Amino acid sequence: MCSSRGAKGAAGPDEDPVLEVARRVLEVEGKAILELRGRIDRGFSAAVDIIFSCQGKVIVSGVGKSGYIARKIASTFASTGTPSFFIHPSEGIHGDLGMATGRDVFLFISNSGETDEVLSLVPFVKRLGCPIISITGKRDSLLARNSDVVIPVEVQEEACPLGLAPTASTTAVLAVGDAVAVALLERRGFTRKDFAELHPGGALGRKLLLTVGDLMHTGDAIPLVHEKTRMREALFEITSKRLGVTGVTDDAGELVGVITDGDLRRGLEKWGNGMLDVEATAIMTRDPKWIQRESLAVDALNKMQRHSITSLFVFSGPDRRRLDGIIHLHDLLKAGVV
Repeated sequence: MCSSRGAKGAAGPDEDPVLEVARRVLEVEGKAILELRGRIDRGFSAAVDIIFSCQGKVIVSGVGKSGYIARKIASTFASTGTPSFFIHPSEGIHGDLGMATGRDVFLFISNSGETDEVLSLVPFVKRLGCPIISITGKRDSLLARNSDVVIPVEVQEEACPLGLAPTASTTAVLAVGDAVAVALLERRGFTRKDFAELHPGGALGRKLLLTVGDLMHTGDAIPLVHEKTRMREALFEITSKRLGVTGVTDDAGELVGVITDGDLRRGLEKWGNGMLDVEATAIMTRDPKWIQRESLAVDALNKMQRHSITSLFVFSGPDRRRLDGIIHLHDLLKAGVV
């Protein structure tokens, strides 16, 4: 029969030995990453320079736990604008090196710098004429000596109490890989639009690829009244279009204001029932918030949140000459942008 951890006499959460292990591991691994800040040197900058100038792809390779980290680094590179893929060293020497060309860069990951499978690739990579970057914990290792650039990632201790299982060392390498990817991203001027084009699927794709023009209401679905319209008619426009607002236009058909529920409350406080006979221009808020139809839907969401509103009028181009539509917070919710 299982006993509850919360039973009387059980150790409190601060005395739980499992939590103590968790805290110790996080402390060791966090320390390993922070200590790298003071050790990052020109080798890091040189690696970024080489990868940035690469005319081909970055081929990342490693074995065991380092291999899994290498896969993640290659994936991060690829998703942030640096073409990259992973090659397992054993597969590399059995044909997968055929995917490489002399325009590529190789990034080898090995904590010891003496991993046989990784070292077996080095002569072939040199024969191709590809630059070699290594991330290793041993500056004087055979891999480091045969690399064009070395990013040393030395950790004082592993989180494993036996000092055997790669834990802090792999975490530190992963963090360095992320740092290289972000440095390249910023150097390339990689934008959210670029990111969206590489992530078209799922919720992330919806959030980044959908534009305001894809979701907005157009034509007769846009709630609009003339500035001289009496409020009893303006209320009908608000309720019939079911967006909770109406735009207000002048004689030239240009948008000059908006009437929201807040405007209605203030109008009732001022005129009471007499508000129904007041012209829209007396109730409206001037200079309504708007957005370009080419903008990303997520930008519309951010603007609504910033101004605490639930809708935006939509125009083509930055000059507000042609009203194209209106977008509501519910449209963003339905599309999964939120």
